[in-house]
Amino acid sequence: MHAILHALSITGSMTWEITWALILGFALSAVVQAVVRKSTVVRLLGDDRPRTLVLASALGAASSSCSYAAVALARSLVRKGADFTAAMAFEIASTNLVVELGVILALLMGWQFTAAEFVGGPVMIVVLAVLFRLFLRQRLLDDARRQAERGVAGSMEGHAAMDMSVQREGSFARRLFSGEGYTSVAHVFVMEWAAILRDLVVGLLIAGAVAAWVPDSFWHSFFFAGHPLAAKLWGPLIGPLVALLSFVCSIGNVPLAVVLWKGGISFGGVVSFIFADLLILPILNIYRKYYGRRMAAFLLATFYAAMVVAGYVVEFTFGGLGLVPDQSGAKVPMGGVSWNYTTWLNLAFLALTAALLVRFRRTGGPAMLRMMGGSPDAGHDHAGHEHTGHGPAAHDRPGHGSPAHDHPDHHH
Repeated sequence: MHAILHALSITGSMTWEITWALILGFALSAVVQAVVRKSTVVRLLGDDRPRTLVLASALGAASSSCSYAAVALARSLVRKGADFTAAMAFEIASTNLVVELGVILALLMGWQFTAAEFVGGPVMIVVLAVLFRLFLRQRLLDDARRQAERGVAGSMEGHAAMDMSVQREGSFARRLFSGEGYTSVAHVFVMEWAAILRDLVVGLLIAGAVAAWVPDSFWHSFFFAGHPLAAKLWGPLIGPLVALLSFVCSIGNVPLAVVLWKGGISFGGVVSFIFADLLILPILNIYRKYYGRRMAAFLLATFYAAMVVAGYVVEFTFGGLGLVPDQSGAKVPMGGVSWNYTTWLNLAFLALTAALLVRFRRTGGPAMLRMMGGSPDAGHDHAGHEHTGHGPAAHDRPGHGSPAHDHPDHHH
């Protein structure tokens, strides 16, 4: 019992440390998604030119998602006519180049890891684009598109199909600060939390258990911590494989990354581990459903290679610049709650969460929440309109509104 309580106390300390950062990140993402329509995203991702991939990465980073939702949304973009490579760049950016990940890395591990995220992420996307250019055959791509068109359900399909952006015209500020804007932000915010919550809780629990029960000596041996060069070469190779078997994705893998860093994995190994949230076993199975077995195997090989290369680039670039933090100073948060800046920030952002939750409940949000895991062809455009009642408006009820995949912005 003492061991269980110890593990739970570590989990609680980590949770308290990152709460305000998560709320801030998802709030910023909700603001962007409230004013950027998904039809606009599809229209901008029609090819794999460098400029398009940069734009795909920027749009992905702005529309933060849990890994399952990001994968579902990428398939949705492919079905609407977006270029496959651009859709994959969007998918990677929406889980690995987001504000909340950067802030949490800074809080738990140091600013160097945040910098590594924003250096390694673009490297990974560039490497992936090159690998696709070299090895992705048209026949395999055509087979994958045909499989995608079948609309086989994976996870978070309803969430990916919804477009909750403000539908009224006007400037960014006018749309955002309208009643519609408030509603739309509330809807996106709560839906993103609903999508991420399971993985976040599982990740925190696993990290707490591993920190409490697995001795550091095991990790030191596993990561060759006593052999600097071997550790640097081994870390980026093994990091994605540990992630693949951990079943924890998106931001949920950061607490475990803290434990691995304390255990002796290299700097680049941490980066490749964090990027591998899109290769965990359940998501590989979703790739198989979405695009077929051969494309799933192709994505596994190319994503893994890109993650390893990004890990090595970060490892040796940051090492050469003297920016790798001292590993001996790594520690898992165990301080609990105390009256400091973290507590005040958590209270302020929890108040913001409460306001958005109230708005969500009063404007048809619960009905949308029940549709999150629905069919990829059953999604609707849930615009953030101002509702006066406490139930969903007609256009927010199942069976009303236009299908999210019926936009005219197709580019085949």
